[in-house]
This record gives sequence, C-alpha cells and structure tokens, in this order.
Amino acid sequence: MNLGAFSVSLNVKNINASVSFYEKLGFKVFYGNVDENWVIMKNGDCVIGLFQGMFEDNILTFNPGWDNNAKEVNPFIDVRELQKELKKQGIEFKTEVDENGEGPGYFVIQDPDGNTILFDQHR
Repeated sequence: MNLGAFSVSLNVKNINASVSFYEKLGFKVFYGNVDENWVIMKNGDCVIGLFQGMFEDNILTFNPGWDNNAKEVNPFIDVRELQKELKKQGIEFKTEVDENGEGPGYFVIQDPDGNTILFDQHR
C-alpha cells in the first residue's frame, strides 16, 4: 500500500529558533511561511514540517498523491480508498474523511502508543 510522501510534523515553541536549528543540520526551507508560523524543510529526501501553535503533538504525516518534492504522482491511492482499506483491517480513526467526497481530504489515526498519524491529501 503506497501511502504517499512521508514527513514528520513537529509542534515547535519558537518557529524562528527551530528553523535556525534545523538549518544548522543542513535543512533548507522548502515551502511555507515563517510569518504564518509554519514551514516545510528538506535535507535530501528527509522532510520535516515545523508548526508553531497549530497542534499539540508531533505528527507522522503521509501525503497521498505527492512525492517528497510536493510534485504530483500518478497513479496514487486516494485518501478515501486508504481509509476504507484501513477500516477493513480494524484500524480505529480519530478523524475520518468523507468517503463520498473527492479531491483534498484527510483522516487521522493513532498507533498503539498514541502517536498521531495524519493522512493529508492536497489534490
């Protein structure tokens, strides 16, 4: 099952301090806006999102339909199909996507240790 591009979304206390820190590790701002308190940073194939004040926990994020450069890939498994498949496997959902919709959408699950996993489709 191809889940899409993977990244870690971090809840940060100070977006500027976090950007500066990750730049020292070789990451560069790829997308987003520090003034809006969020950026996506890359170092090679590694992708992290830094988000100040947008959510409580750190999140594992999958983006169906995208590669690690935020470019569309085809074919891809729509987030609604992923949700249906995971439901068949007995996964419980914190948030569900409308299975009758189309286009952008997301759902949220948690692993057995309570780690949040976001499936966020932008197309």
